[in-house]
Amino acid sequence: MKFTLSWLKEHLETEASLDEILETLTDLGLEVEGVEDPAAALKGFTIAKVSKAEQHPDADKLRVCMVQTDEGEKQIVCGAPNAREGITVVLAKPGMYIPGLDITISVGKIRGVESHGMMASEREMGLSDEHDGIIELPSGEIGQEFADWLAQNRPGAVDPVIEIAITPNRPDALGVRGVARDLAARGLGTLKPMPDYTLDVTGGACPVSVTIANNATDGCHVFAGRLIKGVKNGPSPAWLQQKLKSIGLRPISALVDVTNLFTHDLNRPLHVFDAGKVAGGLTVHRADGGEAFTGLDEKDYVIPEGALVISDENGVESVGGIMGGLSTGCTEETTDVFLEAAFWDFVSIAHAGRGLKINSDARYRNERGIDPGFNMEGLDRACALIVELCGGEVSEMVVAGDVPDVRRAYRLDTARCSSLVGMEIPAEEQRATLERLGFVMEGDMAHVPSWRPDVLGEADLVEEVARIASLTKLEAKPLPRAQAGVPDPILTPLQKREQVARRTAAALGYNECVTYSFIDQASAALFGGGTDATMVANPISQDMSHMRPALLPGLLQAAARNQARGQGDMALFELGAAWHGGEPEEQHLLISGISVGKTGPKDVHGASRAVDLYDAKADAEAVLSAIGAPAKVQILRGASGWWHPGRHGMICLGPKKVLGVFGEIHPKILREMDVKGPVVGFTIWPAEVPLPRKVGASKGALELQDLQPVDRDFAFVVDAEVEALTLVNAAVGADKAMIADVRVFDEFIGGALGEGKKSIAVTVRIQPQDKTLKDDEIEAISAKVVDKVTKATGGVLRG
Repeated sequence: MKFTLSWLKEHLETEASLDEILETLTDLGLEVEGVEDPAAALKGFTIAKVSKAEQHPDADKLRVCMVQTDEGEKQIVCGAPNAREGITVVLAKPGMYIPGLDITISVGKIRGVESHGMMASEREMGLSDEHDGIIELPSGEIGQEFADWLAQNRPGAVDPVIEIAITPNRPDALGVRGVARDLAARGLGTLKPMPDYTLDVTGGACPVSVTIANNATDGCHVFAGRLIKGVKNGPSPAWLQQKLKSIGLRPISALVDVTNLFTHDLNRPLHVFDAGKVAGGLTVHRADGGEAFTGLDEKDYVIPEGALVISDENGVESVGGIMGGLSTGCTEETTDVFLEAAFWDFVSIAHAGRGLKINSDARYRNERGIDPGFNMEGLDRACALIVELCGGEVSEMVVAGDVPDVRRAYRLDTARCSSLVGMEIPAEEQRATLERLGFVMEGDMAHVPSWRPDVLGEADLVEEVARIASLTKLEAKPLPRAQAGVPDPILTPLQKREQVARRTAAALGYNECVTYSFIDQASAALFGGGTDATMVANPISQDMSHMRPALLPGLLQAAARNQARGQGDMALFELGAAWHGGEPEEQHLLISGISVGKTGPKDVHGASRAVDLYDAKADAEAVLSAIGAPAKVQILRGASGWWHPGRHGMICLGPKKVLGVFGEIHPKILREMDVKGPVVGFTIWPAEVPLPRKVGASKGALELQDLQPVDRDFAFVVDAEVEALTLVNAAVGADKAMIADVRVFDEFIGGALGEGKKSIAVTVRIQPQDKTLKDDEIEAISAKVVDKVTKATGGVLRG
């Protein structure tokens, strides 16, 4: 919304500067979006006087002038026909920017004669299109700022234009008076009373009848109007034209300009019909849909079904609350007019406006809310102004419907300002604030004015008080602690694990991905999903029809897109939810990562190599260690079918307690998802990691073994199909308390072992706990290892 500073001061008695007003408007919630200040563009232009003017020695149309300035006498060459001795002019000094010409002048020579500045015309100053000669001022002192002279003698030329943004809940600020009311409530001035008006009703009964059809009573609450006979339409007076031009509106005629004035000045949209073109009475009704209509903007529209329209015997003449029709618009030949004022349903106006794609000032205000209590007074004030400007006789008012009763009152609890907003404002100041905003106080009850549809409860009263007091005065205060001492952790253990897992994966060199929780059915089926239980009822697209059963599909799709764009080496991870059913409890948290391509770029040392499952194993173990998983785990086979059957492992605490899986993705999965392999990855279930038995703010004591470990090597002859992992797990289980680690260091096939046999050699590290082991104790543990491995693999100790 736009208005000028002088327009604002017609409603607000204030001595505040422009900057103070702008700052206060934004602070009140009426955010200033822009300011056009002509005086700022004219800064530096001063008044001077021509003391002597002579013909240029080398040009017939140029004159060499001696000009008295605040810096002494200057020589200026001028080509204006009115440049002569004795006139008072506007001076632009060298180095100044000329807004009308978009240049910066400097000292120069014109036909061999130096010129130290320029005497400006109105067009060069950007004041008008006048350029027949330089500006001649009737008064002014040498050295006086030209902008100051304009403010005293032609204030309209330097009147700042302010544009503010209005939030949907503040329709009262869509008129200049509403803005002035807010500033006065803040204390930036005094709200002037509305000017008196006199309306002589001499035209008798109104011949134009108005009715509201039964299907429109919920959309048009009241429709009122008066006939004005014998008007003489023509251009509006200069003051009215200047107001409208200043905010970007084009003056049309006195009758139309009056309605535009009331729209922007008092937030009272009106419409004026040429009564001579109205056939019969006017009826407000809902459109059947499909009716043709030509608006005042000379565009053709098709009325949507249900839109509120105003019709006469000839058809639709106006779209209610949005735009009038061209067929009954006013022209210079108009002599009788019907001026209407109505109060419309906000939602009905919004629906019709969107259907017609019309964005008019009337629609903008009517769909947000105008003052129903001002309906009749606004109509009468506009009639009085029309009679003053155009003459005529005013008829009696015709009314259909009733002005809605919006009276309501809420209790002002002055103590709630502290609890709701956190500001200490004296009770009397709170009451005074509401009264300045137009509320009527009766004891503790605040009666809401009819122009404030947004105030709907006690909390809104407190909000108004705080807004006027300025929320910039709100002091930050820490919330009180619920209990003394160290506060409880905010994050749950699982949330903490998520945070640590995310940081650890990033520290390992992975880039985090955030993919959709929805994937296509084919991809979901590859990872054990894609069933009806996880089907989305209303999917965004066909490619997002199912909830994801794992995170790996999204990561592989991301890898395929990167490979298609030439990025072959990457490490990606994601932490998020996956679904194995359609119920709330069938959701689980995962962290998954994949590595593709090489471990690094090529180098002269040949350190770059293809990623393998041991890279994935190391990364999975690092993440598990970071989130508190036990150090002693088992590596088992038997993971889901999307893992390579011979190149994967499940990290377990037992056969049924799986913490994670690492390995190579099955080649058939890569082919289906168009990913160039091999690809290794891991998936971890953070919720499966056991919580620590003792929870405290400090870490546990560091446990170091002061007894030297004992290493024993064993070589077992087993069948060729026996996996080394089976042997290692058996050896670890021989004595879980004493055996700290088992590592494979050799494999031999062939030779004297015979067909279908192989030798696997392992190192078993035995860690004493409380005393140094004797030989017989070491031999007993060794025997347990041999016995356990023999039972698990069928192998024998190699001789």
